[in-house]
Amino acid sequence: TNLLGSGSFGSVYKGELDGHAGENSNLVAVNVLKHQTPKAPKSFTAKCKALGNMRHRNLLKIVTVCSSIDTRGNEFKAIVYDFMPNGSLEGWLHLDTSDQAEQKYLNLHQRVTILLDVAYASDYLHCHGPAPVVHCDVKPSNVLLDGNMVAHVGDFGLAKILNEGSSFLEQSTSSMGFRGTIGYAAP
Repeated sequence: TNLLGSGSFGSVYKGELDGHAGENSNLVAVNVLKHQTPKAPKSFTAKCKALGNMRHRNLLKIVTVCSSIDTRGNEFKAIVYDFMPNGSLEGWLHLDTSDQAEQKYLNLHQRVTILLDVAYASDYLHCHGPAPVVHCDVKPSNVLLDGNMVAHVGDFGLAKILNEGSSFLEQSTSSMGFRGTIGYAAP
């Protein structure tokens, strides 16, 4: 199976895009949204809006998006990202005891580099992107590592795009409900 993982809004699969004439094919991660979840279309729109115009080496790059109707007449929405062969930071920090075949370890230099990568991505989102964005769910499972162990922040399903001229505090007080993951959300 090509299933990489699943969450409350959908499942992520490993896939392959054929290259153009003379190019190699590319490995990708395909995030297919669940449509039973009432918030799934809003999550899809938030991810596309948040990442569509963002260009930074430490943000997960969207390759393409797909919105269609499947053979049964159901809505189908997917976001295609670059594949991150080293998985999530979560997988490196909290080893699965059943997976003893592959021993993962991050040395101090790698840990500090990953920390800086996430900080650079956050700084870009908050201060230097086309519009200020607050991720609202930065946690180890949303930090993905490429083949060179460069960290990329992903999963913008809870992202909040701020209006120009107003602060996050002003905008967050008007929205109802909790945003983020318990244990990782800001107080």
